[in-house]
Amino acid sequence: MSTLAPLRLLREPSNASEGNHSNATVGAGGGWCQGLDIPNELFLALGLVSLVENLLVVAAILKNRNLHSPTYYFICCLAVSDMLVSISNLAEMLFMLLLEHGVLVMRPSIVRHMDSVIDTLICSSVVSSLSFLGVIAVDRYITIFYALRYHSIMTLQRAVVTMASVWLASTVSSTVLIAYYRSNTILLCLIGFFLFMLVLMLVLYIHMFALARHHLHSISSQQKPPTAHRGGSLKGAVTLTILLGVFFICWGPFFFHLILIVTCPTNPFCACFFSYFNLFLILIICNSVIDPLIYAFRSQELRRTLREVVTCSW
Repeated sequence: MSTLAPLRLLREPSNASEGNHSNATVGAGGGWCQGLDIPNELFLALGLVSLVENLLVVAAILKNRNLHSPTYYFICCLAVSDMLVSISNLAEMLFMLLLEHGVLVMRPSIVRHMDSVIDTLICSSVVSSLSFLGVIAVDRYITIFYALRYHSIMTLQRAVVTMASVWLASTVSSTVLIAYYRSNTILLCLIGFFLFMLVLMLVLYIHMFALARHHLHSISSQQKPPTAHRGGSLKGAVTLTILLGVFFICWGPFFFHLILIVTCPTNPFCACFFSYFNLFLILIICNSVIDPLIYAFRSQELRRTLREVVTCSW
C-alpha cells in the first residue's frame, strides 16, 4: 500500500509504461533497483511522533504571551504545516486500510473524491511547510542584520499578511498540482519553487554564517580567552550548518526524483532511482519530526513553556 497520495501520483513518469519500467529496473542492476519495502507501521510511527511534537509547539506558543511575536508565529505556522502533513498521512492510511479490509464500503466516485481532498490537504501542507522554512530564514536574517529596525520592518500586520499569503498560495498551488499532476510544466514549477527556496536559504544562511565567523575571528585576533559571546557565535554557526544540511537531506531526494521524471523518464538508471520513492517520502516525514527540534525546542523560553504544557501547569 502506498502513502502520501499526491506524491504517490508522482511515483513514476506518466509516459513510462509498466512493461518499460520493469525491463528498465531489471536492466539497471537487479537487486538494488527493487527499492525498499518500508512497512506502514514506520509511516504511522513517524506521523504520530511528528503530530505530538508539533502539537506541543503550537500549544506552548499559544499559552505563553511572551512568545506572541512574528518570529514565533512563523514557527507556529511551520508546526501547523508539519502537523497537517502527519494528520493527512495518518488519515489517508486509515482510509485506505478500511477500504482494503472491507470495513468501509464506498462507491468508486466517492472514493476518488475523498482521495482528491486528502491529496490537496497533504500537498498544501507540504508546500506551506517548505514556504515557512523560507519565511523563517528571512525573519532570522532581518533579526540579525536589521536588529534595530526589526520591529518596524516585521510588524504584526505584515506578519499576518505573510502567513495568510503563504496559506492561500499553498492551497491554490496544491489544487492546481493535483488537477494537472501529469503535466511537466506543473512539475517544473514545483522544482523551480524548491530550487528558489534552496537558493534563498543558502544565500541568507551563508551570509549569517559569515557574520558569525567574522565575530569569532575578531575575538580571536584580540587574543581574548573564550567568552559566552564566542560560544554563542559558534553555536549559531553550527545551527545554521545543521539547518541547511537537514533541509537538503530531507527535501533534496524527492525533488531530484521530480527532475528525473522530467529529464529521463525512460532511462534505466532513472527508473532504478524511482523505485526508492517511499524512502524519499520517509525523509519528508522525518523533516516534520526534526523541524521542532531545530526551530522550536532550542528556545529556552519555549522549552520552559513546553514543560508547563506537558505537566498541565496552565
